[in-house]
Amino acid sequence: MAGTLRIRKQSITEMDVDCIVNAANSQLRQGGGVCGAIFAAAGASQLQAACDALGHCPTGEAVITPSFKLKAKYIVHAVGPIWQGGNHNEETLLYRCYQNAMKVAYAKGCRSIASPLISSGIYGYPIKDAWRVAIRAIRESPFDMDVTIAVIDDRALHLGTSILSQEAKTASPAW
Repeated sequence: MAGTLRIRKQSITEMDVDCIVNAANSQLRQGGGVCGAIFAAAGASQLQAACDALGHCPTGEAVITPSFKLKAKYIVHAVGPIWQGGNHNEETLLYRCYQNAMKVAYAKGCRSIASPLISSGIYGYPIKDAWRVAIRAIRESPFDMDVTIAVIDDRALHLGTSILSQEAKTASPAW
């Protein structure tokens, strides 16, 4: 990844980026939490109609729709894994979720993207582990994009910035 990675305390629905990521369910239906907020801000009936036209998205994959009433041009719907104790391929699926979100956004010409911390809410992924997977997946992405992880609480912000700082110290220099 040649772009930047930052963490901000801000509602994802207010981000001024090319694309935002919705922490979606595989049926692409309006849910609660981040998903519910995105649907409400974008225009729930329009966004649901666009999602219904796509039908389904498997865990670890991502699809893209217009953003309707949001500042961003697009919404990538990325389906993260439900935490089941860590022995059901959750890490790989979460990693792929971020990678595929960036891939579909990049294919549409997006160069800036904002994502929530996928699977760390009602899907129960342990937040510290979710941060590590997100940071690694974004850093290892082949797509030159500016990425912001948007959180809405101080605990998530401080934990994420701490892990990002630790990862930066241990990362080997790219020469």
